Amino acid sequence: MKTSNYTIREAVMADAERLQEAFLGHINAHTEYISHGEIQMGVGVAVHTEDGKFAGRPSPNAAEMWHKYITEHLASDDAAVFLAENAERQLLGFSVIDIEEDGADPFGMLCDLLVLSENRSQGIGTALMQRDFAWFKEKGIKDIYLESGRENHSAHAFFEHHGFEHVSNIYKLL
Repeated sequence: MKTSNYTIREAVMADAERLQEAFLGHINAHTEYISHGEIQMGVGVAVHTEDGKFAGRPSPNAAEMWHKYITEHLASDDAAVFLAENAERQLLGFSVIDIEEDGADPFGMLCDLLVLSENRSQGIGTALMQRDFAWFKEKGIKDIYLESGRENHSAHAFFEHHGFEHVSNIYKLL
């Protein structure tokens, strides 16, 4: 998919390092992005802040764990990674999606959708999501879920704007 300022394409294994660099840079600067998904896969850890509230933080081995995650998704037939890049091949954002089969019917999971801060409000997130939806449709998937960090309010508004509805809360024993 080509727009006037960027291209959306399916990522390949050679993109893994720059996807990892972008992701880790983002979660280090924006810990509100960390959700139970990052904690479950070892990219993040759950901590109590000084005021006793829960917060997610990058784990000490976040790079190793995210590299494992992204390379597994890049190699899977039941997953896709799409990236947005400009004419100079500079990464602007990406999405990671997969098909889960632990329900009555297979369902889609929008695992990650990240537009780097300096590239927001240009339609990149919408374009990535539209590409994700097209991939799910090609695979016959109608039911799509996502999860998002508790304090990631701008993402919540974005997802709701695109038709997602809040259906549950996740709890973790700390």
